[in-house]
Amino acid sequence: MGSLIVLASGNGSNFQAIAEYFNNLNTHTISALITDQLSAYALARAKSLAIPYYVVPYFKKDRTTAEKIMASIISTYNTDLIALAGFMRILSPAFIHQFRGKIINIHPSLLPSYPGTNSIARAYEAGESQLGITVHYVDEGVDTGTIIIQKSIPRAPTLEIMTERIHQLEHETYPRILHSLLDSQ
Repeated sequence: MGSLIVLASGNGSNFQAIAEYFNNLNTHTISALITDQLSAYALARAKSLAIPYYVVPYFKKDRTTAEKIMASIISTYNTDLIALAGFMRILSPAFIHQFRGKIINIHPSLLPSYPGTNSIARAYEAGESQLGITVHYVDEGVDTGTIIIQKSIPRAPTLEIMTERIHQLEHETYPRILHSLLDSQ
């Protein structure tokens, strides 16, 4: 049985989708949630799912200190994978090196196009006929790691509908891919 730690900064809808998928299959576990935001709704989701959680704010800390705390938590659980699910921090090369090959991210565009923030809106405004998601390993760049899988869907009539469909695609795809990666370890 494999274990996963999820890092999230906000709403936590991907975190919840992962947790529910894992709970239904009962083969791998989510050891904990780590967030950098005390106000992240992901915390309420973790509480309701009885998943341990930690808040490691970067506020008034440098990135090195925050990442040392996160690394200590991750090491305590001896986790197999780390899933970024809306974690809005760029991890340092030192942190990535420590957990190389274990950090997975989901990004709401068909990389290498539209890395970084506001990807759905940028792709939509550019007139793309297909938008989608990318699950990839995290490396030292921003959304530049080795691609695990990409899924695309046709352009929707509005940006709001497109955003909703992209999030739905994330919720269907990311948990399944994480589970599969744990199965293969």
